[in-house]
Amino acid sequence: MARQCDICGKQAQVGHRVSHSNIKTKRLFRPNLQKVRHQNNDGGVMTLTVCTRCLRSGAVVKPVERKAGRQAA
Repeated sequence: MARQCDICGKQAQVGHRVSHSNIKTKRLFRPNLQKVRHQNNDGGVMTLTVCTRCLRSGAVVKPVERKAGRQAA
């Protein structure tokens, strides 16, 4: 599966690398994707792969605090 944003669907785009002599070779423009924990409307928490634009626009709601597992005695 290709790397893409779970919210907006942004994925890699194809373009050209252009040299000084104007020779064009193919290249990829990859989106800046981050793994982020997201809290659903029902209170469940899941990990999403999200682009930084969706993070900045507030499309991801981060959970308030992580539940502690076992406590060391």
